[in-house]
Amino acid sequence: MTALTDDEIFDAAIQIMLFIDRSITIHFSKNTIQVRFPTTRKLAEHLQIPHYYVLPYFATMEKDNLIIRVERVGISTTQAGSKKLIELMATKYKEKTESVIGTALFEEIQNRVMIEDRTRDLTLPESNSE
Repeated sequence: MTALTDDEIFDAAIQIMLFIDRSITIHFSKNTIQVRFPTTRKLAEHLQIPHYYVLPYFATMEKDNLIIRVERVGISTTQAGSKKLIELMATKYKEKTESVIGTALFEEIQNRVMIEDRTRDLTLPESNSE
C-alpha cells in the first residue's frame, strides 16, 4: 500500500462532504472555525483501504495540529487544518462547495479563516531582540 499524505486525506474528506454527504458541519467560535471530518471508517471506505490503516495518519495529523479528536464527539479541524481544508476547497472544489453552502457563506468562511490567521500572527510573541 502506498503511504497517504495529509493532502490526500483532506481531499478525500472534502469529496465525502461535498459529493456523498452533500453537507459540511462547521463550528464557529470567537477565535476559530472547526470543520467536522468524516469518520475514519467512512474515509477508509472512500479510500478503499482498511480502517486500521487510516488511524496512524490521524494520529500524525493530530500531532501536526491539523485535526483534533474528541472521544464520542468526532474529528474536527484545528485552525491550521481549517485553513488547509478551506484553501483546498477554494482551489479544487470551489464550484461544488458553493453549490452546497452558497457563494456568500463560502466567501465569508474564507475571509474568516484568513482573518483568524492574520490575528494569530499578530498575537504571537515577538522575539526578544534586546
